[in-house]
Amino acid sequence: MANDSHTPEQAAAIADARTRAASTIRPTVAALEAMLFQAVPVLDHGFVRAIDYMGDDAAIVQAARVSYGRGTKRVQEDAGLIRYLMRHRHTTPFEMCEIKFHVKLPIFVARQWIRHRTASVNEYSARYSILDKEFYIPSPEHLAAQSAVNRQGRGEILDGAEAAEVLDLLRGDAERTYTHYASMLNEGEGADPAKRGLARELARMNLTLNTYTQWYWKTNLHNLFHFLSLRADPHAQYEIRVYADAMLAMTEAWVPIAAAAFRDYRLGAVTLSAQMVAVVKRMLAGEAVTQDTSGLNRREWVEFAAYFQA
Repeated sequence: MANDSHTPEQAAAIADARTRAASTIRPTVAALEAMLFQAVPVLDHGFVRAIDYMGDDAAIVQAARVSYGRGTKRVQEDAGLIRYLMRHRHTTPFEMCEIKFHVKLPIFVARQWIRHRTASVNEYSARYSILDKEFYIPSPEHLAAQSAVNRQGRGEILDGAEAAEVLDLLRGDAERTYTHYASMLNEGEGADPAKRGLARELARMNLTLNTYTQWYWKTNLHNLFHFLSLRADPHAQYEIRVYADAMLAMTEAWVPIAAAAFRDYRLGAVTLSAQMVAVVKRMLAGEAVTQDTSGLNRREWVEFAAYFQA
């Protein structure tokens, strides 16, 4: 599905921002500098763009050692320390790096995202401004029935008439409620001067949750990694995972050593309970352990078995 997330005026503003280079003596990262202000398309009308950042891989090392210099002279030593910090959950040095994103996203994704309460957020105000007529309509391959085994997940893909009906309902409801929203506001072209119009803060209640909003989202690297560990996970909802994937790519350009450690010790790793570790030891000793003899409940056993299936 094509992404037309910018008006010509917005595209011109982004191009202008990218021409305003500033000299600085603070550390910068060339790979992220090349990405600044550029919008990475997400979903049908959304985007993520990095606006500003502070720190780099060396800043993590500098904070850990409380040194006056920029890490060590050997990148390998810095990488070893960063991996040690990640492995042993020494999180404070990662808080020395910060990044700010500009995100355009559907309201229902924003409501899921805002549960991460460790960032500074400023959202587009629908009390002050009028929301654009843009809605998220899923691609057919992302229309799925409710999972029979996971209450917060998807099951089989809908197809044929079922999918067509759902898409028509989503599109029709969004169009209709936005038309009523614009009518209640009675602003802009075609406004009736005899009507006062409803306050913007009230008219917005009628909009569907697939309407797009925007915000600035600023966080430190430790909290960003926590966000990504949950939202870039394969089990995360698709509509928020694609934003996390775009942000992870920017993070890898910004702090490649820390991002690699994050992939190894968080995103691609699993956590075993003390009981699970005990089961592993028994298996390594040659014992044939079953769920009945493991001490794990059924759900724990299913998760445990899934970790080690080829």
